[in-house]
Amino acid sequence: MNAVGKIKPNARPFYQKYSADQLKDALRKMYLIRRFEEGAEEAYMRGLIHGTMHLSIGQEGSAVGATMALRNTDYITSTHRGHGHCIGKGADPKLMFAEFFGKEEGYCRGRGGSMHIADVATGNLGANGIVGGGLPIAVGAALAIKKQKRDDVAMCFFGDGASNEGAFHEALNMASVWKLPVVFVCENNKYGMSVSTERSMAVANVADRASAYAMPGVIVDGNSIADVEEAIAEAIARARRGEGPTLVECKTYRTRGHSRSDRNRYRSKEEIEEWKARDPIPHFEAELRAHGLATEAEVTAIRESAEAEIAAGIEFARLGTDPNPNEVTRDVYSNEAA
Repeated sequence: MNAVGKIKPNARPFYQKYSADQLKDALRKMYLIRRFEEGAEEAYMRGLIHGTMHLSIGQEGSAVGATMALRNTDYITSTHRGHGHCIGKGADPKLMFAEFFGKEEGYCRGRGGSMHIADVATGNLGANGIVGGGLPIAVGAALAIKKQKRDDVAMCFFGDGASNEGAFHEALNMASVWKLPVVFVCENNKYGMSVSTERSMAVANVADRASAYAMPGVIVDGNSIADVEEAIAEAIARARRGEGPTLVECKTYRTRGHSRSDRNRYRSKEEIEEWKARDPIPHFEAELRAHGLATEAEVTAIRESAEAEIAAGIEFARLGTDPNPNEVTRDVYSNEAA
């Protein structure tokens, strides 16, 4: 093994493109996502968070790999399972927890909750409780980018289930006709709620549908941060050159149920365990060590740092400011006179 920080000469482009510090920061984001989801789940079980939530445990490689090549001025639209996308794009976990807890300090002042976090300052145009709801928003953002003659891009996250919605086909068609700078990222975790892709799709892969709209369709291992980043980086570069959209399908898996009420009766324990063995975090850790980019001590420090940040975030949210009932319509209606 080479000295830490000295990449092997035969390493794949991903490990040559980024510095050791940047790659370790990517690992830290993956751990932040994992610990955030686990912390949210625990808070829910303790009765500190109400409603439901959709956890992305197992999909961290897709969220971080997809957002690594983005600029702060690029946009994303997210999904009901969007906590990882938020963190990948630079959101502060403590403000996300405050939103979960319904506190004024939250990104949407506690009004949005788990499925509707937005952070315009980092280019996050918002998660969406409507399946496929972010697709037309991303296309609209990309049209604005093109009209303003900027070289930014809009990245749209969605799931396999959303690819069966009419909005998916309309969005891809319009983006292709107008050659808009959109990167469509499908996180295919095999199930739309409890229905498998084999039962709900007439094609084997979501990416197969790209050919109908004259755009590249790329399939990657969504549990490999390197595979995801390399495919996404090429799609982003293509969009910045004015060559139009790309559809990237990340084959991944959620090891938790669709939501907190999901009893997982539609899939076997063996299948879940098989995918747990492909967990993107330990695989990325092993790659960093193999390339001499991180020591075991550094990996441990990253893990402990993420755990401490999440614990502090939960406490911040717990002590946050409850909303004033007299302001229930604030930010709903315009304050301007008619």
